[in-house]
Amino acid sequence: MIGQKSITSFFSPANKKRDLDEQTGCEDALNAKKRLKAESGDSPAAEDSPRLNLSPGQLDRIAQNKKAALERLSARCTPDGIGESWRRALSAEFGKPYFKQLMKFVAEERQKHTVYPPPHQVFTWTQMCKIEDVKVVVLGQDPYHGPKQAHGLCFSVQRPVPPPPSLVNMYKELEADIEGFQHPGHGDLTGWAKQGVLLLNAVLTVRAHQANSHKDKGWEMLTDAVVHWLSTNLEGLVFMLWGAYAQKKGATIDRKRHHVLQTVHPSPLSAHRGFFGCKHFSKTNELLKKAGKKPIDWKAL
Repeated sequence: MIGQKSITSFFSPANKKRDLDEQTGCEDALNAKKRLKAESGDSPAAEDSPRLNLSPGQLDRIAQNKKAALERLSARCTPDGIGESWRRALSAEFGKPYFKQLMKFVAEERQKHTVYPPPHQVFTWTQMCKIEDVKVVVLGQDPYHGPKQAHGLCFSVQRPVPPPPSLVNMYKELEADIEGFQHPGHGDLTGWAKQGVLLLNAVLTVRAHQANSHKDKGWEMLTDAVVHWLSTNLEGLVFMLWGAYAQKKGATIDRKRHHVLQTVHPSPLSAHRGFFGCKHFSKTNELLKKAGKKPIDWKAL
């Protein structure tokens, strides 16, 4: 099953056949799920089943066994590298046709091209904190498409790659907004992510040197589901929506339950039209403190 493979093997070019086999296995799992529901009394055909004569204890054990079986079947459709709390919250997405097609597409892309980020870092954003511990959400578009940049967190790059221009502008705003903040000398934002700042791109993979090359392949549906889950199940989050793309993706956020901070994108093309001086970082901490949550230490990088 997928969860038993090494993380790096999921999208590995050397394992295309196995990936395709597991697509079939996932479909088999979904068919088995349907059979299991029918056999357990969730269909009209089961109305006359002898299970109606079972004791309450026996029915309870059947229900428990059914639940465990469905969880095992769902796990077969889940890619490696996803944090456990995120897997539970998003499990319904992994068995949907669009996600299976997406996984097939990415596996085939890795056969033919260089794709970023590396397989084991596609879901880094789920590994930094539990889904229920998210406090701040920053929405990006797609990963950096240069070597050794993208590692599964939007705006962030791996060390020792120099911070890209948009991140440099974020650091400039932080220096003006947060007392004592200094450019850390790198672009790795893992320190924020571990504190509950979800750095989520709308698209999670990209072909080398071809921005937006994996757009409209299915990632947006998954990340929309993430935003929906957070908006529906948590309270008092702060969403930072920078630029028209992020604002469109965040249009469904429940603004009665959450705080939304909007401005232009921090790229050099637009930062001077409102990003500089927005004070989103200090405003975020004020909102978190009012909600009784621990503020983000933006200097902890």
